[in-house]
Amino acid sequence: MGPWVLYNSGMSSSEHEITLDKLTYGGEAMGRLADGRAVFVPFGLPGETVRIQLTQEKQNFARGEILEILKPSPDRITAKCKHFTQCGGCHYQNLPYEKQLLAKADILRDQLQRIGKIENPIVQPTVASPNQWNYRNHVQFHLTNDGKIGFINSRGYSTLPIEECHLPESSIDNFWRELQFESRMNLERISLRSGDNEELMLILESETEETPELEIEADISIVHIYDEHPVVIAGSDSLTIQILGKDFHVSAPSFFQVNTKMAEKMVQHLQAQLPIPDSQLPIPDSQFTLIDLYCGVGLFSKFFAPKYAKVIGIESSESANEDFAINLDEFDNVELYEGAAEEILPALAPQLTEPMHMIVDPPRAGIDKFALDAILQINPQVIAYVSCDPSTLARDAARLIKGGYTLKQVTPFDLFPQTYHIESISIFTR
Repeated sequence: MGPWVLYNSGMSSSEHEITLDKLTYGGEAMGRLADGRAVFVPFGLPGETVRIQLTQEKQNFARGEILEILKPSPDRITAKCKHFTQCGGCHYQNLPYEKQLLAKADILRDQLQRIGKIENPIVQPTVASPNQWNYRNHVQFHLTNDGKIGFINSRGYSTLPIEECHLPESSIDNFWRELQFESRMNLERISLRSGDNEELMLILESETEETPELEIEADISIVHIYDEHPVVIAGSDSLTIQILGKDFHVSAPSFFQVNTKMAEKMVQHLQAQLPIPDSQLPIPDSQFTLIDLYCGVGLFSKFFAPKYAKVIGIESSESANEDFAINLDEFDNVELYEGAAEEILPALAPQLTEPMHMIVDPPRAGIDKFALDAILQINPQVIAYVSCDPSTLARDAARLIKGGYTLKQVTPFDLFPQTYHIESISIFTR
């Protein structure tokens, strides 16, 4: 079993013996204290009887940590990584992968029901990642004060130096241990990204403009980012990542899905759902306009530009816009607007009269309220909502349903095995 270490947090919290009922969003298991309050416990599993110490108490809930597992779940397995429970990166290494997939669909359904007040949402089975280990093409590390590479610890307040990690793709995994730093060097964090042909990029992020001095022996690209402005120290300022045979130019500051094989599965799912196969659309999709909201470097637009009369991309990140322009350069029917969705969409809405489909892929915070009001004004026939946070998806889904949409189905995609994160694609129709 995992190393269950009691941290002395200096709190005089009492100890309790409880039974854990279910996994909740955020990687914790929930049980009840004797007074009826919900208590959330990291690294526990449903059905387990545990002795816990409370770490936080509120009027209607509490948090605790496991001191001892009195009765383990029959599902519990030994974690692969020695840092599990100490490191904040993984939450479910103690649970077999098939059970992780079931848990994520259940959690997504629960969020839609509880927060979105949606009765019986149609949640499909979670689409499994082909690789449950070594799947990340981008890993962000922090440095300890003496320059050791690590991750934020599971309690969220300091950097835990690490000796192993089983999530990065092999090219990153074979390289990160070779990185050496004398101290933190004013670096907020460092990232490694991998592209085609095991091409590697090291990204150094800092709060000062001064470029760090480095000795470089490896054949990799190195980019320093201060205030979102990249400076190339070695190699190139971008990588190429291939999705379903198409090349994507991705600059150092730009976001891209971290699980390449799952990004392909999401594209294929959208291709199957847009236009909705079972809806009798009066005109073919080739006469529709597609709005790609929060379009990033153009992952979805590139696959849909050949199918639509027009594609409109909207994105706030400067580097992602530059990448989008390169990635969509071959098409004449694509427009790109740089700026916040909540500013551009309301300004565009009065001009958009043609029939519309929409893909939205917002950050964790979900769709801004003013952007969502504009979506309802534009009134697309179909909205495909790509979400990385079930709670903000549930909130936005409730708003869309109130605005006249029907939630046809939600499909969870496991982009982040071993962790609590849940990506999903929801299809809304008018």
